[in-house]
Amino acid sequence: MAAARCGGLLLCCGLLLCVSGMIPEPQNARITSVNLHSTLQWDAPRFPKGNITYTVQYKSTYVREDTYETLRTGLRLPRCDLSSLSAYGDYILQLRAEAGPLRSPWLSLRFKPMDNTTIGPPEVRLKSESGALHVDCSGPFAERRQDRWPLKQYYGSWKYRILYWREGSTDKVAQVETQHSSEILSQLQPWTVYCVRVQAVIPELNKTGELSRELCEQTTHNGVTPVWIIVTVLVGSMLVVVTAVTVCFFCTFYLYRLTKHVFCPSYVFPQHLKEFLSKPPSAPQPFPPLPQEEPLLYDRLTVISQESQSLSEGSGNEASRTPEQPEDSAQGDSDPGVGAASGRA
Repeated sequence: MAAARCGGLLLCCGLLLCVSGMIPEPQNARITSVNLHSTLQWDAPRFPKGNITYTVQYKSTYVREDTYETLRTGLRLPRCDLSSLSAYGDYILQLRAEAGPLRSPWLSLRFKPMDNTTIGPPEVRLKSESGALHVDCSGPFAERRQDRWPLKQYYGSWKYRILYWREGSTDKVAQVETQHSSEILSQLQPWTVYCVRVQAVIPELNKTGELSRELCEQTTHNGVTPVWIIVTVLVGSMLVVVTAVTVCFFCTFYLYRLTKHVFCPSYVFPQHLKEFLSKPPSAPQPFPPLPQEEPLLYDRLTVISQESQSLSEGSGNEASRTPEQPEDSAQGDSDPGVGAASGRA
């Protein structure tokens, strides 16, 4: 009975509005904005006639003139995309319903994209290495059509807040903030599973983003080598080096001896030759010089026979007829012994 009365009252109100030339304004207008992707939504007014359309206008608060520009008109669905507005602006939006010549009153809203948008969760990658967790963050991103821009480019200050805890102990949550896209979580217990969630923080606006999904990873050994292992490795290395040097020395010496024996065999130089070569050239030689052949001296010898002597005497008698010659000369010629002696002289 009460519902019938309410329905009748609404019908009467609608008829009165129709008679007065107006329709009800949209209800429950709200703006949904995530990563600067903004949408204005509302509830359609209760109006008996169909074919209701909507018009959305906007005006920047930085402009003093009270002039609005039409953003969308003739909308049939109760929503309007606001992503075309500048992210750095501050706007006043107006919304009304239209049905032919009928118009509803304007509904005004304040919209500032940088403040009203919700910062979505970043993309996180988690890696375990050397007893620590390496956390890499990227985004979130502002998407418009086919382009993507990191939201950190729009804000003057930007940080990542990393929350981590041991799996199963959510009451002991540690956090660290960084301005970089990567962070190393150290001083963790080895061989322990840790869970991580990350959110963006904008200090200048006191604004925090949504948390990323939970990622868990087990840590490995902390990478600290025990002292006894270091000493063992050091001593073993020294022994290996000393052994290797010794082996190389003996191998090189053996190869040298072998090469010298093959290509340069040993030869004992005679002692007397060493002594001979060690003495200066002026010293007397150990061996006497070879005898040299003396030149032969000879005289011409003439042999005169007895027959020839007699002939000589006959010729001497004939010569007596000639003028006298000294006696000594004739005797000298007739004596063969004298002639031979004179020839040797």
